[in-house]
Amino acid sequence: MSAASPEIAPERARRNVWVLVAAQVVLGSQLPVTFILGGLAGQMLAPNKCLATLPITLLITGSMLSAPFLSDLMQRRGRSLGFVIGAAGGGVGSLVCAYALVRGSFGLFLLGSLLIGLYMSAQGFYRFAATDGVEEGFRPKAISYVMGAGLASAVVGPQLVRLTADALAPVPFAGAFVAAAALNVAGVWLFALLDSPRPRPPAADAPVARSRWELVRTPRIAVAMICGMVSYSLMNLVMTSTPLAMVGCGFGTAQAADVVSAHVLAMFAPAFFTGALIGRFGAERVIAAGLVVMAAAGLVGLDGVSFGHFTLAMVLLGLGWNFGFIGATAMLAAAHAPEERGRVQGMNDFAVFGLVALASLASGGLMNCSGGDAVAGWAAVNLAMAPLLAAAGGALIWLAVRSRRPLGSR
Repeated sequence: MSAASPEIAPERARRNVWVLVAAQVVLGSQLPVTFILGGLAGQMLAPNKCLATLPITLLITGSMLSAPFLSDLMQRRGRSLGFVIGAAGGGVGSLVCAYALVRGSFGLFLLGSLLIGLYMSAQGFYRFAATDGVEEGFRPKAISYVMGAGLASAVVGPQLVRLTADALAPVPFAGAFVAAAALNVAGVWLFALLDSPRPRPPAADAPVARSRWELVRTPRIAVAMICGMVSYSLMNLVMTSTPLAMVGCGFGTAQAADVVSAHVLAMFAPAFFTGALIGRFGAERVIAAGLVVMAAAGLVGLDGVSFGHFTLAMVLLGLGWNFGFIGATAMLAAAHAPEERGRVQGMNDFAVFGLVALASLASGGLMNCSGGDAVAGWAAVNLAMAPLLAAAGGALIWLAVRSRRPLGSR
């Protein structure tokens, strides 16, 4: 640990993991609400149906833009402040979205989605905060436990949609966004329990962090970023399209929520053993397995549009994301020094959510502007996975080949 890093006793560091697990359970339940309803509300409010998923794009754009700021803030002031700011953004943004639905304003709904992106960005740093101060061998498990806590959000979020979507009838979906705001109010108090001391100023002889250009040229950091970007963006591309595709194919909102719930369960349930798999087989092999499973999800999606096809495709997509994204996070966490933490993590999440924002925007275009019906749009979404999967797989192969030669860098 560098001189600039806060000293956290090992037992306190492990306690922090469980605080973050609780935060993931409570605050993490907002994301399924937003992803299930963002596209449907956008389709209802947007003047052009091709812009249906623009609210999801603005959500992720907000996350992308705030990631470097939050990462730098947490490097200087500690984790708790950044997480509280994120919860505030989520609460205010959800209330703005609810008001936009009451007013029928697409512009206001986009603004609310952008503000919720601040919450999404802060929540993304829970996985990195779990590694602060813990022993190296426990890091993959710490990441897995925090990510695995999303299992509860897979249940709470979609059920919240079912219970509250019509609570403010005749305005659809507004009640669910009010409930999401309440989650932020309830969850923000957890951060008072987080042992997150402000980092000390670096000593004169402390190691100097590498520049962003030097970091991104480090092979393991570059490949970890690429695999994280691809895993998350493809998951978002398909998940954002699924409610639109299912409703377009004649299924109801409640059935779409059930499928998204199964998907989120598959995203987080395996996290309880993903860390052990990484410890045994290495992050690269686990990421590769995730890419293969995501490819299988695309093939199932192309095979049909029955309820079973949607469910199986989304379960495979969630499992593939789990292996790919947690593997990439573990690889990245082990590839930089403590004094580079803020720079690397902010740069990584800026890149990840930048590509995710493009994927979510493409999702609406592919669904609504690819032949005129939901079946054609769903096929276009699944075919769009192929080039990005090939890029991530190629990066892993390049790293494996390069690692067999003497390296002059990390």
